[in-house]
Amino acid sequence: MRILYITAGAAGMYCGSCLRDNALAAELMARGHDVMLLPLYTPTRTDEQNVSSERVFFGGISVYLQQHSAVFRHTPRLLDRLWDSRVALRAASRRSIAVDPGSLSEMTLSMLRGEQGRQSKELFKLLDFLGAQSPPDIVNLPNALLIALAGPIRRKLSRPVCVTLQGEDLFLKGMPEDARTEAVQLIRRHAVSVDGFISVSEFYADSMAELLGVSREKIFVVPLGINPEGYDNPDDNRRDNGNDRFTVGYLARIAPEKGLHVLAEAYRDLRTRGELAGARLEVAGYMAPEHRSYFNEIGEKMNSAGLGEEFNYRGELNREEKIRFLQSLDVFSMPTTYEEPKGMSVIEAMASGAPVVQPRWGSFPEMIERTNGGILVEPDDATSLAEGLSSLWKNPERARDLGRQGAIGVRRHYTAANMSERALEVYAEIQRAFNAGRNEDAGNSRFSSKER
Repeated sequence: MRILYITAGAAGMYCGSCLRDNALAAELMARGHDVMLLPLYTPTRTDEQNVSSERVFFGGISVYLQQHSAVFRHTPRLLDRLWDSRVALRAASRRSIAVDPGSLSEMTLSMLRGEQGRQSKELFKLLDFLGAQSPPDIVNLPNALLIALAGPIRRKLSRPVCVTLQGEDLFLKGMPEDARTEAVQLIRRHAVSVDGFISVSEFYADSMAELLGVSREKIFVVPLGINPEGYDNPDDNRRDNGNDRFTVGYLARIAPEKGLHVLAEAYRDLRTRGELAGARLEVAGYMAPEHRSYFNEIGEKMNSAGLGEEFNYRGELNREEKIRFLQSLDVFSMPTTYEEPKGMSVIEAMASGAPVVQPRWGSFPEMIERTNGGILVEPDDATSLAEGLSSLWKNPERARDLGRQGAIGVRRHYTAANMSERALEVYAEIQRAFNAGRNEDAGNSRFSSKER
């Protein structure tokens, strides 16, 4: 199968969606399929071999300039190459840029207006490029915020287009109310040009069917998958953290919605009660400029409780560092304060043999049900989370059993191989429906001609 997969770069950040898209494309390529992974905005950053194209469309610099100045909406393409080059985009990506929904609302709306938006020149560049390539069998867009590309690409290539759903609702919720309302209206308008949607979890499929105003039958579920190479053997119960300390870990963006403050509060509660003696709270993940004060406030509360030396921030981690980090943990938690649709780091933690303690909402219940790799607690509740952590600290044998089962469960349900197999099934089904509809349209056209 020939697949055009469009992915969205996240500047210099390790992004769960980028990692997923790259892992899926790499696995499909390994199976002999012809895949073009085409990045938008910036080059993607992955912790495995990056299989994306060298060329970047809708370059982040061009998109920004065209949003704020009409001059750049009419500059010649030859000149655009200066700031669309990977060198320029990588240089821009190294700068600390806020990416909160509030500051990007107007640009998001412009992108959702598609051919009528301020970045229409970038759309025509993409269409011209695609028209010069061998046509794919199917096109996959990375999220609903780029759904305005569906109609123009579908008309240009006469091929089915699907859209992956993987967390865009959080961005929409962060937009000002009037902008969010318009964004949802635009997404719903463009949804008629989409042949199928792909959700990363059952929970998110149900949730997005309502938001998009589309039939649940039009949304297919392709669970997340990771490359398990390099993680602990499922039968290896060793937790090597370099000492005898009970280690609680967190790996995610440092942001309020990911719930680090909830985990820190639960940890402080347990230490105040005299539990987890000699423990540590180890934290890793990308921290955007706008969230430094959030993190500093957590650190100040830990210091005030006399626990500053037990709280350690590791920063961003590459693949080897990430695996070592997860292998060092006695328990993992990412207690999101919203209904998380993905939870890639939870899967990675379980793959390493670490039991997880997660809130009972979003994609987490189905993950735990499939893997039996952890326990569920009440959402956004530090007291409930503390009880969950305490139960595993008090019962290390149960923690080891959960860790072992989680590692086996990930290899059974959440590998890149599983993800690619399911994606191919979905692509084939969408393609069949598209071809059937086209044949029906052709038949109706012939019938009408005879009538005339």
